[in-house]
Amino acid sequence: MKKRRLMIDTNAYSALMSGHDDVIAALNDAIEVLVPIAVLGELHDGFRGGTKMVENLKTLKSFLAKPSVKVVDATQATAERYGEIKSALSKSGHPVPINDIWIAAQALERNVDILTFDHHFRFMEICGVRAVLL
Repeated sequence: MKKRRLMIDTNAYSALMSGHDDVIAALNDAIEVLVPIAVLGELHDGFRGGTKMVENLKTLKSFLAKPSVKVVDATQATAERYGEIKSALSKSGHPVPINDIWIAAQALERNVDILTFDHHFRFMEICGVRAVLL
């Protein structure tokens, strides 16, 4: 039974494209998969650095066209959550990549879990961010 909404991190998307069983299972169990704009930016950057840009763009377009997949833009509320998270991380002494703070802010705003391999998301739990670590 599908029971949760997930926000996909860049590394989880890459693992999905490689056929990673745990990622496939988690996404099959999701009622909705949110793709933050920062993840799209990272993917487009990665595609340009590789040799299969056209193929990767086609695959991404197909993924984004699925009824359960939704691209989410940043809002003013996202910016407020970003500030809260970044400030808390600075005070706790745990640096995290900027794009991951934006991803966390969007997940917090939408009350969803982040599907990721990045364990530094656990440092953001102090702000209420939830991650499904693979």
